[in-house]
Amino acid sequence: MRFVVFNQKGGVGKSTITCNLAAISAQQGLRTLVVDLDPQGNSTRYLLGAGADEDRDTAAEFFDQTLKFTLRNQDTDEFITATPFEHLDLLPSSPKLEELHSKLESRYKIYKLRDALDALGARYDRIYIDTPPALNFYTRSALIAAQGCLIPFDCDDFSRRALYALLESVQEIQADHNKALKVTGIVVNQFQPRANLPQQLVQELIDEGLPVLQPYLSASVKIKESHQRALPMVHLDARHKLTQEYLALHAALQPAPARRKAAR
Repeated sequence: MRFVVFNQKGGVGKSTITCNLAAISAQQGLRTLVVDLDPQGNSTRYLLGAGADEDRDTAAEFFDQTLKFTLRNQDTDEFITATPFEHLDLLPSSPKLEELHSKLESRYKIYKLRDALDALGARYDRIYIDTPPALNFYTRSALIAAQGCLIPFDCDDFSRRALYALLESVQEIQADHNKALKVTGIVVNQFQPRANLPQQLVQELIDEGLPVLQPYLSASVKIKESHQRALPMVHLDARHKLTQEYLALHAALQPAPARRKAAR
């Protein structure tokens, strides 16, 4: 299963959600890949820590290869690096993705990521794709390559207003390029249950029939420590309330047969 984590608004927790769900998949024995398409590289730094600064092939080199004719192209797995966590690999980001954007868009390389992930075959059980805070070439590539779309929502009125345009964008990609793409759900992030506004905004989404996922992810300063130490929550503090919420959210994303099997 391939999930893209997408929102055009920055600061809503795309990288945090991507890496924490991926870490849980890997810890549960699923062969897992994170694809970091955001030039800021937050997922890359979250999973590699100081190792993110090492010289290695990245998503930029992968996409740059598609612009050139060579007698031998590198296989997709040659751009992938192992993380310190068992069963969890990464296609790292690079600031060079920004420089390549206009060339890739003008040469219409929009299907290259999908083809590359297809070429990996059955190597991975779960793939999570982190995207930039914009509907650009990289985000469209991710939406075309994915089967499920997770939309972070940070309980902000601006985010609520942006949701409708965002859902229209996903529907357009679905109609024109990827009929298999589904909106898996809206991930409520940084939720404060004792505050009136978050409760009101989330309830409005539910009342409108939007696919709001349970459970909601609590606001917690612990996530900042998780970022600083480059340890997803399941590795930093397995008993923490936020970790338990991520575990429950991960379970909710599993196919129905897998959920029934886990319940037994």
